[in-house]
Amino acid sequence: MLEIHGLDVRYGGVQALRGLDLTVAEGETVALLGNNGAGKTTTLSAVSGLVRPAAGRIVHAGEDITRTAPPKIVARGVVHVPEGRRIFSTLTVHENLLLGGYLVRDGAELAQRVEEVYELLPRLAERRFQHGGTLSGGEQQMLAIGRALVARPGLLMLDEPSMGLAPLMVAAVMQVIRDINLGGTAVLLVEQNATAALKIAHRGYVIENGETVLEGTAADLSADPRVAQAYLGGVS
Repeated sequence: MLEIHGLDVRYGGVQALRGLDLTVAEGETVALLGNNGAGKTTTLSAVSGLVRPAAGRIVHAGEDITRTAPPKIVARGVVHVPEGRRIFSTLTVHENLLLGGYLVRDGAELAQRVEEVYELLPRLAERRFQHGGTLSGGEQQMLAIGRALVARPGLLMLDEPSMGLAPLMVAAVMQVIRDINLGGTAVLLVEQNATAALKIAHRGYVIENGETVLEGTAADLSADPRVAQAYLGGVS
């Protein structure tokens, strides 16, 4: 599905990623863990084509996409939900969802995809005529995810979906991500909330200063005392 080989990314004189290797298999949820500035967001941005690597390769479904333009990456079924949700606050929920299907030329097809999102996320259906800016933080995150789903991704990349949310809403968002994965969509999940991420992930990577320092199954990482100390509140 996705393979990252030896990825280097630089911002001016700052090296954000150093020889990063990462894979996501078909139907898999992979958690990418690390502190602020570790390189997690940069990894997603490189896959999305938003930043150009200085070295390394990004391969999707057997094809090198390292220098592919962002719209073509979306058309391949790789969709990125950015940190901070970035919904359109002055547009309605429904209008936000329609924008997720900007590559869909058939109106009936687009309408069907939006209805599928409403079925998965009934809270959005209840608020379809509300402006995005009037939603709670959790509802806005659901909207950001729903908008991505309209593109019917084969790989959904999520950047800090639990950020700023109350514990109950974090659990609800993680359940939605689990349901999406169970439906066959592969997920690459960037999270500082390692406890929540590892509960729904199959595997995970821990990166520090742009380099992979640990990788393994979610169960193994949860039990690793280094992960517990740094990311799970010291509880192994």
